[in-house]
Amino acid sequence: MAPNLRCHISVSVSPVAASLFSPKPPISSNSLSLKPQCDDGKEQLRCNILRREFLALVLLAIAPTCSLARPSVASAFSIGISGPKEWLKEQKKKSSKFLLAPMDSSREILRSAYVILSKSPDIKFSFDSDYTNDDLEEIQKLFRSAARDCVPQERNSLVNFQANTGVEVCTFKLIVKNAASLLADKNPLKLEAEAILDNLIRSFSSLNGLANEMDPQPTSNSIQRVVEALMETVSSLDKFEQGIKDCLEV
Repeated sequence: MAPNLRCHISVSVSPVAASLFSPKPPISSNSLSLKPQCDDGKEQLRCNILRREFLALVLLAIAPTCSLARPSVASAFSIGISGPKEWLKEQKKKSSKFLLAPMDSSREILRSAYVILSKSPDIKFSFDSDYTNDDLEEIQKLFRSAARDCVPQERNSLVNFQANTGVEVCTFKLIVKNAASLLADKNPLKLEAEAILDNLIRSFSSLNGLANEMDPQPTSNSIQRVVEALMETVSSLDKFEQGIKDCLEV
């Protein structure tokens, strides 16, 4: 019978290996805290320094990402050969029809008022026409609408309140500012447009004033003055439109 052999193998484990394979003690929630623990007042200064060092490391880690995500302003404006000013000028040219639309609208409104004054759709004026109070009120309303809030005396209470708070309410003034925004202050085209604008506002002021003075049964003389003022306003409106086109170079 074969002898019963027993082999005893002893393996010596170094302290380092034992520490690697031995069960780890549970990690407390305090050890996961990113803030250094300060047990007493003597350690407060050291804790503050550690916190600042930790914050500095976080900022250094984030900084490269921020620099990649946000390009510099100079690089953003360096795109294109002609530069941002030329690009803006081209955009203004492309949108010029929207900027000129209020002039076309005011011109059509004045034409509608003239039709009521002439009492004939083919614009053949007659001083023998009979006018009602509704006709006169409609004419005055059309004149106020065509002026685009540029006559202070004809503004409603809300628009007048906005104007008193510093808000620009005159549509024609806003058009000049937009069209000439890329021009120098002393640019002749800008100065000419501003001068024509002043004349246009005076024309609308005179037109609205004459319309408000009309009697329910106006005389031929008063009607004639309104018609002449209306035609002068249309002429000023045409000149103003051309001045805006010159500023836009269209």
